[in-house]
Amino acid sequence: MNPRLYPNADAYLRAPRKAVALIGMSGVGKTSVAAQLRTSGLWFHYSVDYRIGTRYMGEHIVDGFKREAMRVPLLRDMLLSDSIYIASNITFENLTPLSVYLGKPGDPAKGGLAFEEYVRRQRQHREAEIAALLDAPDFIGKARDIYGYDHFLADTGGSICEVVDPSDPTDPVLTTLADHMLLVGVRETDAMADELVRRFVRAPKPMYYEEGFLRAIWAEYLAETGLAEDAVDPDAFTAWGFARLLRRRRPIYAAIAEGWGVSVEAADLAAVDSIEAFDALVARALEAAGR
Repeated sequence: MNPRLYPNADAYLRAPRKAVALIGMSGVGKTSVAAQLRTSGLWFHYSVDYRIGTRYMGEHIVDGFKREAMRVPLLRDMLLSDSIYIASNITFENLTPLSVYLGKPGDPAKGGLAFEEYVRRQRQHREAEIAALLDAPDFIGKARDIYGYDHFLADTGGSICEVVDPSDPTDPVLTTLADHMLLVGVRETDAMADELVRRFVRAPKPMYYEEGFLRAIWAEYLAETGLAEDAVDPDAFTAWGFARLLRRRRPIYAAIAEGWGVSVEAADLAAVDSIEAFDALVARALEAAGR
């Protein structure tokens, strides 16, 4: 934790300008709390996923939609004659266009992507996520100077743990974030992690994987099932891989919170119902960390 920002809980509570980054797995409540603070009119909500999907992946997403439209004769003719306009309608709460573009590897008849194309899109996402995270400090100033917000909350994506190395004291992303805001890790329980797996198995969705890990589990899945790459059920693979991804990510999240910030329990974050409750939760985390 960077003591220059908030040397103790009292310093945080008295700070005229607060800056916090919530870090944790998708589904632990980061965006829900961010939305509460945003609607108060006092906190600026910086969504890393929204920034990825608009500033850095927006053109890729729309180009993907256009490629699909060009396969339909009617839409092809209308697109070529500028009779229709294709755009991505990403919001803080609806990141579906980004997820659809990332896709899943496997059988094209079931909506799957060729594996190397999938890897290419994953690399695009990695670059976009790093850039969006590094943009966060600039938005602290923009939030204050343009919009008049004194307080700033960075709602980081669930895959931040895939683009940082918490064991490296010079990690560029973590160093940048920790120099400008308090990193608050949201710690899930074992039961919550199990529920996330069950939820994902019921409705698999596109994910971001570190490339080395992705290639390893893809090879493992092909060997285990005996399937050719283009015969893999995309949903079956992503459901199979999610539990492995979760096990990989949990210790990385814990290391980020321990080495670079403070921790709160997901259940306590879910109980936040006001700005005062959020500030009190962060202050308790600072006290628990000995600040």
